[in-house]
Amino acid sequence: MVEKRGSALWMTHALMILGVLVVFFPIWLAFVASTVTQPEIVSPPMPLLPGGHFVENYTRALFAGVNIPVATMLLNSLVMALGIALGKIAISLLSAFAIVYFRFPGRTTFFWMIFITLMLPVEVRIVPTYEVVAGFGLLNSYAGLIFPLIASATATFLFRQFFLTIPDELAEAARVDGARPMRFFVDIVLPMSRTNIAALFVILFIYGWNQYLWPLLITTEPEMNTIVMGIKQMFPSGDDTADWPVIMATSILAMIPPVIVVVSMQKLFIRGLVDSEK
Repeated sequence: MVEKRGSALWMTHALMILGVLVVFFPIWLAFVASTVTQPEIVSPPMPLLPGGHFVENYTRALFAGVNIPVATMLLNSLVMALGIALGKIAISLLSAFAIVYFRFPGRTTFFWMIFITLMLPVEVRIVPTYEVVAGFGLLNSYAGLIFPLIASATATFLFRQFFLTIPDELAEAARVDGARPMRFFVDIVLPMSRTNIAALFVILFIYGWNQYLWPLLITTEPEMNTIVMGIKQMFPSGDDTADWPVIMATSILAMIPPVIVVVSMQKLFIRGLVDSEK
């Protein structure tokens, strides 16, 4: 490892601190705006220190909102993000396990067919996907929000690459001991994949949380709005005045669940990305 000393060390830390401040300052402004009144926001200069309306503004946002309570939208986003992340991981684990450990005709072809779907994002196939979801009557439902997005070629590819690094002797030993394939999968493969699963869960949770186009397309009832949709719909049209304290409070609330997931799984996330066996 190369260690920097003297002025180079101070310069490195100064640049890091400057970068953090540049990233954090807009978030701080949003938080300050969520704790003051509407006149304080629209009358320059905007305050840089929190005001005394924190409880009032966040209570209005959570239980009243602008069109729908933010608590409902947070619940919708949480269900969608968890469903997408867990669904993608479960399907990808089983798909990769079948491709690596089972010998069947065309398994390589099937793998590359899955891999090619990386070139077909949701936006490209959104019309036929919408027709299928509407045909099954899944509009304005959690199933309609989750199921079309739970297949993941990227996760399948990453799990396949990891499974290929597991020594064949483990599979042979399990077979000699009389373990069935799913017993081998549950007792050996899953525990060894823990860090990979954690890293993918963080990425896929944020992916599901930030979805905008698909929920906007298949939800027409306000009660099914996600938090990302809700923030956009809070901005008024025409000459109406935006309720900036509530909008800023909603923006801060929308950041909390992803931050909790990243912070709580930070160690596993880093290990899953940098482990040498990957």
